[in-house]
Amino acid sequence: MTVTPMTVLLAIESWFQLDILAWIIGIPVLMALIVVLYHQYRHSRQLKGELDQLASVKTLSVENELVLKTMRLCVWRVNVKTRVVSFDSDYRDYSDLLYFPPDTKVEDVFSHVLPEYREAFKKAWDNLLSGAIDQFHIQYQMESSHSTKPYWSESYVTVETRDLNGHPETLVGTSMRIDQQKEIESSMKEALFHAEESDRLKSAFLTNISHEIRTPLNAIVGFSEVLGMAESEDERQHLLSLIQKNNTQLLTLFDDIVNMSKLEARGGGNITLKTFELKEVVDELFDKYDSTAKEVHVRLTVDDAGPLPTLLTDRDRIREILNQYLSNALKFTSEGQVTVGCSELEDTVRIWVRDTGRGIPADKCNDQLFDRFIKVDEFVHGSGLGLSICRSMASSLGGSVGVESELGKGSTFWVELKKESVVYASR
Repeated sequence: MTVTPMTVLLAIESWFQLDILAWIIGIPVLMALIVVLYHQYRHSRQLKGELDQLASVKTLSVENELVLKTMRLCVWRVNVKTRVVSFDSDYRDYSDLLYFPPDTKVEDVFSHVLPEYREAFKKAWDNLLSGAIDQFHIQYQMESSHSTKPYWSESYVTVETRDLNGHPETLVGTSMRIDQQKEIESSMKEALFHAEESDRLKSAFLTNISHEIRTPLNAIVGFSEVLGMAESEDERQHLLSLIQKNNTQLLTLFDDIVNMSKLEARGGGNITLKTFELKEVVDELFDKYDSTAKEVHVRLTVDDAGPLPTLLTDRDRIREILNQYLSNALKFTSEGQVTVGCSELEDTVRIWVRDTGRGIPADKCNDQLFDRFIKVDEFVHGSGLGLSICRSMASSLGGSVGVESELGKGSTFWVELKKESVVYASR
């Protein structure tokens, strides 16, 4: 075929016609494809965002659940209009907790709050609903599910949603058990009280001891100075007896301090159990106080109503208790007698020291008489530690102490021991 210029021109014209047709058809198709791809891209972005949001919500839910479990919280909501409480989750794990059924009325919950906390709870609740406050925090006690000891609870409540007028529609709150927290607070308060009491006792101790030490010490120094100037043997002997008397008072005071320090430092000290005759201890103490009793014209006797027992306990502690009782009896008895005896009770055996002295006023004849630094008569020498030592020693032996007295007729101080510590024997 012969190619002529005309043939070439016809071919070029035909190609241009086909190319224009392709562009006319292809451009709309290309634009439609671009639109489709764009919408698909946006949809994939939206889908990815929703998946990310869902994953975030799931993570947040897991974190919230972990917090609730860790804190052992109960989460609840209240519909203000219907006054119905719904419990979303409760991770408290105590067996005595009150668990309310679904759609419980607010008033039913209030009825289980102990009366002494109910009014405060209702007041805070009404203030929240009226808009006076946005949230409140309260601690209170709830009844136990077993009707035994109530438990402590702590709640935080706030407004969750409001209506168009700004009034609360729903409330959300959390509750948790705080028994352990309250126990710690109680322990701390008790520790603070003991610390303050210890400080008070320390001050009282220094005040009492400084006075009690200074009085006999001044007498010893003073009489010692004039002893060399005595003009007669009788005067010299009188001064020596006064010095000896104040020496005894000073030694007794130091003995009381040492005994109290031992009891406190050792938490009661070491108990040494041994079998001994109570009569031997009494005779030993009578010998010790014989001269003192004669000076004040008082007779030391043993009650003849029954035999003094054989004891299986700490001899030194029983001796010290009776020593303190006899010393006090002779201080406050100016005539008559001081008697030691023993009586059998239902579960215990009571060893007592009875005097015919001035007695104790009714307002002071109680257990406080056995506290430290308590003295019936502030003008009578003594540290105020003796009876406290008696109570501590008796307690360490599993026993107790007490007093019975009538003003003007005398007093009876006693120590009671368990019968397991006593074996009766004839004198």
